[in-house]
Amino acid sequence: MDSLLLMLPPLLEGAGTTLKLFVITLLLSIPLGLVLALQRVSRWAAVRQTVNGYIWLMRGTPLMLQLLFIYFALPFVPVIGIRLPDFPSAIVAFALNYAAYFAEIFRAGIQSVDRGQYEAAKSLGMSYGQTMRRVVLPQMVRHILPPMSNEAITLVKDTSLIYVLALNDLLRAARNIVQRDFTVTPFIVAAGFYLVMTAVLTWAFQRMERHYARQDL
Repeated sequence: MDSLLLMLPPLLEGAGTTLKLFVITLLLSIPLGLVLALQRVSRWAAVRQTVNGYIWLMRGTPLMLQLLFIYFALPFVPVIGIRLPDFPSAIVAFALNYAAYFAEIFRAGIQSVDRGQYEAAKSLGMSYGQTMRRVVLPQMVRHILPPMSNEAITLVKDTSLIYVLALNDLLRAARNIVQRDFTVTPFIVAAGFYLVMTAVLTWAFQRMERHYARQDL
């Protein structure tokens, strides 16, 4: 019991880093993903193709590779040449990667709204922006909640990838204790932390789904 109490402070510190990365990534990637989704359904072919290329690149390469590129290779890229500290590098990589996935979720949600809704809004004199803001996006939300839930849970687990940048996240904190004390208990405790986080997310998204389901009645 005493050993468990001794390992909790570093594990809680690591969990704080994990939660911080999770929250900041969501706050950045969701708005960026929405912007990309709106460009994805744009009437301008050049805009659509550019966004398609970005989404293809970010979804087609491993997140760990993107992490390593931004941290180690970005300073050597001509013109850019920016060297970011470890945590900001992780934020940039995660936000850019998850924005691509959220963009596809939002695009599917936008396209799931019946075309008649657009025509009805147009007949009421609404502009394209007003139609999106007042008609399409509110209806889109109920369709995207299940895939958004999946991506949010995946993000919780993907935060463990930042150990490659030597950041002290939950998994790295657990591994350090295992190597020091020769016990697997920290891994079990870390698994408990991850399960609690995913359980909270699952509960929150299920509540939102039930809320929108009641509105349909």
